Amino acid sequence: MEVQTHKMSLFHYTWPIFIELLLQMLVGNVDQMMMSQVSQNAVAAIGNANQIVNVLIITFSVISLAMTILVTQYFGSGNRERVGETYSLALFVNFVFGLGISVTLVFFNRPIFAWMHVPAQILTDCAIYITIIGLGMVLQALFMTYVAMFRTQGWMKQTMAVSAVMNVLNIIGNFLLIQGVGPIPPLGIAGVAISSTVSRLIGLGLLIVLFNLRTTIEVHLRSLSPFPWGQLKKLLAIGIPSGGESVSYNLSQMVITKIVNGFGTAVINTRVYANMFAMVSYMYGSAVSQAAQILVGVLIGGRKLEDAHKQVMRTIIYSLIIGVGVSTLLYIFSDSLFGLFTDDPAVLRLGKQVMLIEIFLEAGRAVNMTQVRALQAAGDIQFPILLGIASQWGVAVTLSFVFAVGMNLGVVGVWLAMMIDEVLRAILFLLRWYSGKWKTRNLIEN
Repeated sequence: MEVQTHKMSLFHYTWPIFIELLLQMLVGNVDQMMMSQVSQNAVAAIGNANQIVNVLIITFSVISLAMTILVTQYFGSGNRERVGETYSLALFVNFVFGLGISVTLVFFNRPIFAWMHVPAQILTDCAIYITIIGLGMVLQALFMTYVAMFRTQGWMKQTMAVSAVMNVLNIIGNFLLIQGVGPIPPLGIAGVAISSTVSRLIGLGLLIVLFNLRTTIEVHLRSLSPFPWGQLKKLLAIGIPSGGESVSYNLSQMVITKIVNGFGTAVINTRVYANMFAMVSYMYGSAVSQAAQILVGVLIGGRKLEDAHKQVMRTIIYSLIIGVGVSTLLYIFSDSLFGLFTDDPAVLRLGKQVMLIEIFLEAGRAVNMTQVRALQAAGDIQFPILLGIASQWGVAVTLSFVFAVGMNLGVVGVWLAMMIDEVLRAILFLLRWYSGKWKTRNLIEN
């Protein structure tokens, strides 16, 4: 693997990851867009169902993220012997996790929806959608693992192309299945779930074929005999705390969703649409932080610590410029954007207020995503999760209840609380990075 570490390489890795993430997001959001023309209740149902799915699939990212951190450092230190074993182990563990998540979503979705106070009028649609999506969680687990494997090799354009194919297939499937065409009966929300699952199956197949055609690294169950318990322990030691920050964030978002659900369908849909638009700037920040994590991991594996620091600072600047710029445009054109999905004046008014706050929220989030992944790449695993839990629950969730319910600000209060959380964590992460404690960590064998 030839990983360039000069200034321009960040963009070289970022743009295909950004497009790929955007396309992956659209697989789910296209469902909401196309169903919005049929039923607003279905939009709210998909939004609530995806909130649960997003929490559970963090399980897969625990292993994928740990694999990425280890493999990039192995490449940076010149130790290629452990790469194939780490790939094989990650695929096996995520396959097992995928089976467990499928069982959870198929058989226990009703109690989860009840806890979230999902309105009765959307409960049946939620259950139908999440049951079908749940059956395909093994596919999602393996897909995410292969994407991480491609990125550690520097093959971002291939995963971007596969995501594009998946989106085309998903749109075609939705068109055929939502309202039916010819002999195909109208399946509604079940149709979009089937289309999403089938498109992911085809996408996984393409990734497997492309990987086997390009790599000389053996990925096989033979690599797990005898079973590498030591390497699994290392993956979990890195992945569980690293994934814990994401788990905490998504669980806090579930609680916030529960708060929002108490304000009715108009407020629920405002949050669904606002999240959809905010994901554009969020996805760029996520892409650039993931690209930086790969570069920083290689640099730290080679003990080029000053270069790693400079790379992180450049990444933060780029993320801020794009995140704030995109959020400002979303605010300016919010009426037109929300108007694509609804003509409800309450949703349009709330959407405008939320997107103004979103500008400041994205500034904090741009710093946070970069710093979390940089600290993880350096082996500073514990601090991000401890700070994340303290701030996401102590600030975001607590203030969401105070502002939304206590001060009757509704979804605007929720966004204010989340903005304060992101900005506070951004300041504390920067202080941690400049303390230099990350320089003392070491994850791999010398």
